[in-house]
Amino acid sequence: MSDFLGRTTAEDLLQWVEAELGERETLDRWIAHGAARTKAVPPENILHVVSGNTPHAALQSLIGGLLLGSGNLLKLPRGGIPEVDDFISRLPADLAAKITIGEELRDEWIARAAAVVVYGSDETVAALRAKVPFGKLFIGHGHKASAGIVWEDEGFASCAGAARDASRFDQQGCLSPRAFYVREARPGFARAYAETLAAGMETFSRAHPRKPLEIAEKAEIADLRAAYTFRATGDLRVAIWAGGPELDWTVVYEEDPWFPSATPSRVVFVKPLPADLAAALGPHSAHLGAIGLWPCTEELADRFSALGASRFCPIGRMQDPPWIWHNGGVARLASLVKWVDFEA
Repeated sequence: MSDFLGRTTAEDLLQWVEAELGERETLDRWIAHGAARTKAVPPENILHVVSGNTPHAALQSLIGGLLLGSGNLLKLPRGGIPEVDDFISRLPADLAAKITIGEELRDEWIARAAAVVVYGSDETVAALRAKVPFGKLFIGHGHKASAGIVWEDEGFASCAGAARDASRFDQQGCLSPRAFYVREARPGFARAYAETLAAGMETFSRAHPRKPLEIAEKAEIADLRAAYTFRATGDLRVAIWAGGPELDWTVVYEEDPWFPSATPSRVVFVKPLPADLAAALGPHSAHLGAIGLWPCTEELADRFSALGASRFCPIGRMQDPPWIWHNGGVARLASLVKWVDFEA
């Protein structure tokens, strides 16, 4: 479980409750609220609809429901998620009893749920939103894309972390960077960064081999490699590094600043940082999940805050959000509870 949840302790989870609900006992007793008192009341049942590309999102959503004390109806993708089954098997019986899992979305589940949390494509989120009756809480996490910004790194210290961010979960999650934008501290620096990143991708791949690729995935990566290899033969603004007998990783250097609309598994772009990054992101800015920074300073986060990302973090930690992370800008526990006030 540590691969997906990090080294999580009971204290970490209690701090999450405290950060979002004000006090650790907010769910259990009345707490001060100005001259009155208040209490957080969780939904009796939460329906979680999760995708299979990143098990940690499913686990975090489920754990949030358990922390609130709610019943949890967990709709898994076809084929299930082995990591979720393993997690549930380790729970005490009283907690496991609060979870019902299935691979079919039942109308009865929607009827029972007071809150619905959905992870998936924009189309999936929209379709399920239409099925949920008015009055039920609905939180949708649709398509997201992430990027890295290297502002200053003359010694390429961030490359190992960038390789980790671009490789974990085979680059299938909303926090997986598709591109790293590198400020040109000197001519050719972004290209040199790409070459060093390629070495980091190879090192990470040897220690953490990718899962087997489907035939369609192999074809997509092979086509992309062929296209950029052809372009690189006559265009100094393009370069490509590719490694592994099983199409294990690919790094593309490209001076065109346009953010890639999609990337195959463990394929990452490196581009010089343009003067107008918002224009380079184009319509993807509306779907920006996280931005990894190097160095990670508040000054840089403020500089790029208008891009629309809901999380800034150091490059190397993009795939390790803390429990108190506001996914999509939403407080994941506080958004699910109802506040009841008491005035003596």
